Amino acid sequence: MIFRDPTRGLVFAGINKVPPSVPPDRLAGVLSHARNDFQRFVMVLVCVHALNGTDMRHLLLTDLDLSRERLIVRRPGKRHIIYLDELTYRCASAWLRERHRRRPVTTDPHLLINRWTAVDTTHSPIGTTFTAIFRPTGLTMPTLRQDRIRDEVFEVDDPLHLMRLFGISSQTAMRYVTAPHPERTAKLPR
Repeated sequence: MIFRDPTRGLVFAGINKVPPSVPPDRLAGVLSHARNDFQRFVMVLVCVHALNGTDMRHLLLTDLDLSRERLIVRRPGKRHIIYLDELTYRCASAWLRERHRRRPVTTDPHLLINRWTAVDTTHSPIGTTFTAIFRPTGLTMPTLRQDRIRDEVFEVDDPLHLMRLFGISSQTAMRYVTAPHPERTAKLPR
């Protein structure tokens, strides 16, 4: 008798698994690791607004409107508007002051620049310096971004809310909402 596996020809897309949550004690001190206004602003964009590296690299100076307290994130085929909270507003203001003080004559239209892109005549976006910013925290940028979205799921278990707040796709929002959650630790101080 030869056994035939009935599942042999099936292809699975993968298991939709949300990464484990970051413990509140580790999350509490993330912003204290920032050494300057640039790093603080990047950390806030990731930890509060769940932006990824691609989103931040392509932000333009004209996308930040402090008078209307908003930031426009341009993604392929759509725009996502972030309404700035007090912390993000303060960090954005401080970064703009620092950017202008250090590089007053740069023609680079990007919001986030460094010493190399400020003088780059091709106006290429900033490189992959974001990884180094999060290294002292012991956490990665994707981990903090995912934890922010996961934290919002604990508060409001609504995929439409996630799509509006973070500008994520419906598939991503549903992955976070329908993923099995271990013991809810959202009641702990974050």
